[in-house]
Amino acid sequence: MKGKLLTLAATMALSPFSMAQQLEVTVTNLTNGIHYTPLIVAAHDDSVALFSLGQTASAELQAMAEGGDISGLAMALNDASADVVENPAGGLLAPATSTMTSMDTADGNMYLSIAGMMLPTNDGFVALNAWPIPTEAGTYTVYLNAYDAGTEANDEIINGGGAAGTPGIPVAPGGDGGTGATGVTTEEANDMVHIHRGVLGDDNPSGGTSDLDNTVHRWLNPVAKVTVVVM
Repeated sequence: MKGKLLTLAATMALSPFSMAQQLEVTVTNLTNGIHYTPLIVAAHDDSVALFSLGQTASAELQAMAEGGDISGLAMALNDASADVVENPAGGLLAPATSTMTSMDTADGNMYLSIAGMMLPTNDGFVALNAWPIPTEAGTYTVYLNAYDAGTEANDEIINGGGAAGTPGIPVAPGGDGGTGATGVTTEEANDMVHIHRGVLGDDNPSGGTSDLDNTVHRWLNPVAKVTVVVM
């Protein structure tokens, strides 16, 4: 349902262990030419999730996926008594770089979620969605896929658009985007949250169908690595 985080109560059982934990969470951007907007990292209970595959994106998810605005997700998670860290990288997370944050989780917040917009894309985002935090101390690695919020056509036109419902891509942070594209498409068959098909791009920096460079901005999953140290 739009405007609300989706519940997982029907599909994920609460861990029999309910305890506070200390975590170190490191996110590494594995892509060649995609930047991540300020990330949101949250430990929460089993009553919420950032999204559900095959379902309509919430308004909060749409704002993050189209414009990098994590304020709505942060507010919803805080309302659900989650432990939330916003923007651990202090800005964009560039390709082949990492950011780390420490967390002290509250009792019952046994699931970890992470999200950030992928630039340059229309409504692509990287995410970890309600991953059960291990109760045993140790180091754990999770690889993340790229998702499509399904809220905007992937026209691949860089025009400064970043507001929810406004077509286009805000910017290519690496300064490697093109101009003058006519657009890859004006509509999408799948308007639900789904695995991103990846960008198409082209080799024409001043025209063609896409403002994205097919030698720079394309990717294959996984697009990020998360390392979680449970103390």
